[in-house]
Amino acid sequence: MTLPRFSAGHAVAPILVFGIGNPSRGDDAMGPLLIDRLAEEQVAGRLKGVDLLTDFQLQPEHALDLHGRARVIFVDAAIGGPEPFGWMAIAPDTGIAHSTHSTSPAELLAIYRRLYGTPPCCELVAIRGYDFELGSGLTARAESNLATACRAIVTRIASAGSSLANG
Repeated sequence: MTLPRFSAGHAVAPILVFGIGNPSRGDDAMGPLLIDRLAEEQVAGRLKGVDLLTDFQLQPEHALDLHGRARVIFVDAAIGGPEPFGWMAIAPDTGIAHSTHSTSPAELLAIYRRLYGTPPCCELVAIRGYDFELGSGLTARAESNLATACRAIVTRIASAGSSLANG
């Protein structure tokens, strides 16, 4: 079996922001909602050199979306942890999970390393959520955390990542 490879001419933005979550499960919607807000920033002419992607959960095939990137920021809701959000670097896991139903960011980096070599710089923004029930809406506390995380991501990309996004 031949592994898919991107051609040298395939241009991708150096930064990918990947929102993970289920919009039907209350605060779990924060990843996709953040991507919607960042898309508005792009329409306004900000966040050049940034691609946006969202899905319910990470899958092994998402390793292809990391190819050619300098930096990837995963955004997901967190049941626990710091408020309003935590921001941490991600290193490849030492192995690959036996299940393909759901993949963690660290497992995804391990898959990437196996396919392509050294993965891009990856970080996880875990936004604190409170209600993850099916059919629930976003809680007021999660909305506040989401707004704070969105501002932080835009600021970080604009400052520390400006050489990646614009160069």
